[in-house]
Amino acid sequence: MQRQIRADFDSNTIVVYQAYPARIAEAALATGRFVAPFSFTRMTWIKPSLLWLMHWSNWGRKPGQERILAVRITRAGWEQALAQAVLTTPEPAIHDSAAAWSMAFGNARVHVQWDPERSLRGAALNHYSIQVGVGRTLIRTYVEDWVVGLTDLTPTVHKIAALVRAGQNARAQRLLPPERPYPLDPRTAWRINADK
Repeated sequence: MQRQIRADFDSNTIVVYQAYPARIAEAALATGRFVAPFSFTRMTWIKPSLLWLMHWSNWGRKPGQERILAVRITRAGWEQALAQAVLTTPEPAIHDSAAAWSMAFGNARVHVQWDPERSLRGAALNHYSIQVGVGRTLIRTYVEDWVVGLTDLTPTVHKIAALVRAGQNARAQRLLPPERPYPLDPRTAWRINADK
């Protein structure tokens, strides 16, 4: 499967990951929800692949991405986002024309992008991981209705990174969350160019 959502989920919720500076993460963890200085005026990107986020944030060492949060959201919210998402690049099998895609993209409340999944050591793999950009008009809904829990994963990711640096990949692997294929409605799968 080239484009398959893999995630840690249960019957009602799914875990996505985000990296933030300490000031945003600490305020959110203290209140159990995103509050200022979290921005409610720009798109926020959520990712169900921890390894992809670890590659992007350099295991929480990139400036402004030092704190890694596991954000548990409702599956209803996740699926609502996907059902109205528009890909960040045109796809001929989905969009009638580049102009049609451009119009849809410009009006989209949610963006979806597929990027190469990553190994423990950050190497690009031959399948893709999804990123979902929740737009400004949905940010309040994301924060107030979809988010049901926040967990600080920073100590865990630092431990995993140390094990990888020490060549102890098997031990590091055991600390990763149990990501498995997420079921999609066929129409949604088509809309986001996911494998059926």
